[in-house]
Amino acid sequence: MTAVREQTVSQPVPNTRRIRRTRRPAGPGPRPAPQDRGHGIWPYVLIAPAVLGTLYLLVYPLGRAVVISLQDFGLRQLVLGDARFVGFDNYRTLLGDSRFWEVVRRTFLFMAVDVVLIMVLSTLVALMIERLGRFGRTAVLSALVLTWAMPVIAATTVFRWLFHSEFGIVNAVLTDLGFTSFERYAWFAHGPAAFAILIALVVWQSVPFAAITLYSALTTVPVELYESARLDGASGPRIFRSVTFPVVRPMFLLVFSLEVIWTFKAFVQIWVMTNGGPGDATTILPVYAVQTALSSQRYDLGSAASMVTVVLMSGVLVLYFRQMFRQEDERA
Repeated sequence: MTAVREQTVSQPVPNTRRIRRTRRPAGPGPRPAPQDRGHGIWPYVLIAPAVLGTLYLLVYPLGRAVVISLQDFGLRQLVLGDARFVGFDNYRTLLGDSRFWEVVRRTFLFMAVDVVLIMVLSTLVALMIERLGRFGRTAVLSALVLTWAMPVIAATTVFRWLFHSEFGIVNAVLTDLGFTSFERYAWFAHGPAAFAILIALVVWQSVPFAAITLYSALTTVPVELYESARLDGASGPRIFRSVTFPVVRPMFLLVFSLEVIWTFKAFVQIWVMTNGGPGDATTILPVYAVQTALSSQRYDLGSAASMVTVVLMSGVLVLYFRQMFRQEDERA
């Protein structure tokens, strides 16, 4: 027994370190990916068509408009192509026109009323959708999508027929309700009435997108925050101001900036419905630019008006975001 025990104890312990370091047999097999190797030129080749298309469709027209605004470019130059460089003379002529400044004032009024109504109504609609059941939510969202999908010209034509002086349903309903002064009332012959109809049309077309986008943002608000606020006795407006709005603020700012851009450059609705009339009652900057370019054959002044529109629209967005960021810094 002692000999067997001594023999067992004296056996060498296997070298585990040597076993762990045993090399893998050579042969085909997966190799580790090389580190710090570049991706080559293929990613740039794949995105090149999108970049070139964007440059051709967006950057080139903008650059071309800038060049035309600095030239003497009328109908003769459009045909023969011998435009002469005049510098900022077109901008001086434009800024010295009193009609231009009246159009600028009307454009800002049109944009402000539209954006305020769109943001208020879309926020209320989004809050309503959040509180509906499954059937009601589906019905409202389907109606919003169908409204949003309607072509702009088709919707504008429908609005023209609704407010038609002789066959419009609006005049018929108002007359049946006892407002006899609206019998055969010519809505588009009165500037304030036509302006109000255009505002209603733009708001009706813009609320669906804004409401759906804000509703998608509301779904990201944690339910626990609402429950805690209700336990603390917060009212509905206080919950929205202190809980909901801080969470959806980034999406709210995005929707606001998009609506500013879309309403500032509204053209199709006005051109199809009133052509800027009666007089200049519904003429805003995009319509003014087209009228100047087409009716007077002054493509240089029309391009200058377009550039001023872009600058003013960008300035509004910059001032708004600067004010919002300043308020966030003060709260922090």
